Order: sequence, then structure tokens, then C-alpha cells
Amino acid sequence: MTKNKTIPRAEQWDQTFSLIDEGFEFLPGQREQLGSDLFETRLLGKKAVCIAGEEAAEIFYDTEKFKREGAMPKPLKMSLFGEGSLHGMDGEAHRNRKRTFLSMFTPDRVEELKKMALKHLDAKVDEWEHRDQVILFDEMQEILTRAGCEWAGVPLQESEVKQRTTEMIDMIDSFGGSLSRFRKGKKARDSHQAWLEKIIKDVRKRKLNPEPNTAAYIMAHHRETNGKKWDTKTAAVELSNSFRPLLATAYFLILGALAMHQHPETAEKLKNGPDSYGHWFAQETRRYYPFVPAMIAKVDKPFLWKGYEFKKNTRVVLDLFGTNRHPDSWDDPNAFIPERFDNWQGSPFAFVPQGGGDHHTGHRCAGEWLTVLVMSSFFEFFAKNIQYDVPEQDLSFSLKRMPTYPKSGFIIENVRKTANYEETFKELNQGFSAIR
Repeated sequence: MTKNKTIPRAEQWDQTFSLIDEGFEFLPGQREQLGSDLFETRLLGKKAVCIAGEEAAEIFYDTEKFKREGAMPKPLKMSLFGEGSLHGMDGEAHRNRKRTFLSMFTPDRVEELKKMALKHLDAKVDEWEHRDQVILFDEMQEILTRAGCEWAGVPLQESEVKQRTTEMIDMIDSFGGSLSRFRKGKKARDSHQAWLEKIIKDVRKRKLNPEPNTAAYIMAHHRETNGKKWDTKTAAVELSNSFRPLLATAYFLILGALAMHQHPETAEKLKNGPDSYGHWFAQETRRYYPFVPAMIAKVDKPFLWKGYEFKKNTRVVLDLFGTNRHPDSWDDPNAFIPERFDNWQGSPFAFVPQGGGDHHTGHRCAGEWLTVLVMSSFFEFFAKNIQYDVPEQDLSFSLKRMPTYPKSGFIIENVRKTANYEETFKELNQGFSAIR
């Protein structure tokens, strides 16, 4: 009888603080040190098997082998995703809730959000023309808050734009391991949750009447397979999960702006290149730049993979950053090359910035198409519709910080509209763009 192989093991007993200190570099560094895409360690005092690469991702997103229930660290539930969200569900319960989310992300509704986001970006440019300097990261956050709330049917008073924007960014920023950032995120979550619970109650009482195709209406009136409506807390959690993730796009947008600045040939191609270049550029931005370092699941049924035994309830961590740059799947993986997505026919398990596998039955993000469309439209807007100067500043970003972004927030100045602004803006708003 063939003996099972022993999983390579990290030297340190527990590497929680190493993960926090090293950020995105931790998992790739350990893999390089051990000479293996699979290794065992301890995180938060519990054994975890860390894996990376296309084959690893395909195994990780096999819902017959893995479950999400009980896998997510408690702090992420408390600050980012919310208690009882679909992120920690499995089986038919997960599929049923996923169908609810997918019903909101039809091509028509995705295109509506793109147009809303561009409308708010257009309004901001009018302001930028009269300001000495603009911190682009801050501006993207506000634009996406306004667009996300409008799209979701969530009323947003002008007096509360700053508060709601800050809350959602604090929630997103809380997953990086810092105790102070977690506390800020938890405080933000509590306020955000209370705000949305009131909205759910007002929709149910018909004090608010959002359109039937909006997230506010759908979440307020959704019924589970047993015919019961969600409780107010669950409805508010999932309402948040329908539009809050759009704010995470701000990080990708700023890193993409950095790529345009550091690779000016890409900005020229966004302006005058193929119609699909904006889509390629958005995809390469998501592949090249890090956002979420890893995902975690638990083994549901014991199995053997490559001679290694995975026991029931073992925690398994998939290195997302390392998989998106894995040399087995990508040529010249550490170079920024948007053209690699020209007619790309790669595996959904080699490219996992927002999860892997199937959107409908698996744990790949339901709002991924929305993210890509907003990103590609914004990048084309910056290349075709405005001109600006980039003053001297600290544009470095640390792979030790999760999530990361340029330290300066990417400052621009002397913003001016192009001569054909109205024409190119109209073109961006017309038709359906490639979202897959």
C-alpha cells in the first residue's frame, strides 16, 4: 500500500504575526523557501494548509470537497462581510442566496451602474478643474459611494456622503490584520448596519419605495426556500454586500491610474488602441496588483490530492496573489502586459482576483462583471476625456499592507477636459461593453 506523502511544514509554530507583518509577500515567500506550492503552518493557533496555483484553485473551489461554514475568521464577519452573509454558506442555501445576487447583476443593470458611475465622475471633473490638487483615491471612494447607493436604491443624503463613504472604506480596510484598523472597521460596521436596517424597515413599511429591480427592494422582500422573509439584520447585511464591494474598486482604480502613469504607452493605447483595450487593461490591473491576499475554506469530505491527505475540517488557505502571478499559468507573470488578455481563453482557476470557478454555483464574486465594466470605463475616461499633471509625490505601495495603494493616494493637478470631451463621454455611455 502506497504511503501518503507528508505535507511540507513551515518552521515556525504559528505564523499569524508573520502573515500580518509580511502581507502579500508571506505566502509566496514561504512557498519559495519550502520549494512547494503546498505547505502546512498554523494561523491563529490552528493548523492550516496553504496552497497556490491553477490546480490548487480548482480543488479549493470544488464545493464537494470544501465548505465555507465555520472557516471565515470571526473578525471578518464582525467588520467586513457581516454575520450570516452568503460568504459563509454552503450547498443549496448558498446557491439560493447566490441566485438572488445574480438576479441583480443582469447586463441591463450592470450597464446602468456604469452610466451612474460615469455621471458622478463627470460631475467631479467640473470640481477638479477649479482645484489646485486632487487626491484621486479619496475622490474615487466618494464617486463609487454615490453610484453604488443610487444603483442599489439606497437613499443617500448629501450631508451623509462623507460618513457613509468613510464607513465602507473603514470596513474594507479592516481585513489587513491591524488591531486599530479592525476596531475602526467594527465601529463602522455597527453604524453602517444600523443605517441599512432602518432602510429595510422603511421599505417594508412602504415609507421608501425603491424600484423593484434594485437591491434595496429585492433584499427587503426576499424569501428563503421555506417562504419566510429574512430577518431585518440579514436583509441589511446582504443589502450591504450588494453594493459595498463596489468601494473596493477604488483600490484597483488608483493602482490602474498608477500603471497608466508608469507605463505611458498603455495610456496611449487606452486612448487610441483597440476598443477592447480598456477591458484588457482592467483585467491586467486585477491580475497584477494585489487586493485580497488569500481565501480560506474547510475540508468537508476527506480526499487525497497529489499524494497528500486532506482531513475533514482542515483549514485550507488559497494564495490568490500567488495564483494570479503563478509562472505555470502566466508568461512573464511579474510584468504588466494588458495584451495578454487579448482573446484570453485561460482557466477561471488561474485568474482569481475575485474568487475562482463558476459565478452561479460556486464562490466566485457575483459582482465581478460589474467591477470590470466600471474599471474599464473609468480607465478609458481618464485616457480620452481629461488631461492632468502628476506632481512629484510618494507613489510607492507596500506589499506588506493589505489592502494596498500608493502612499500619496495619487495626487493630480491642473485637471482639464479634452477638446472633444462631450463626444468621447457620449461614446462611453453608449451601448454595452464587454464584461466577461
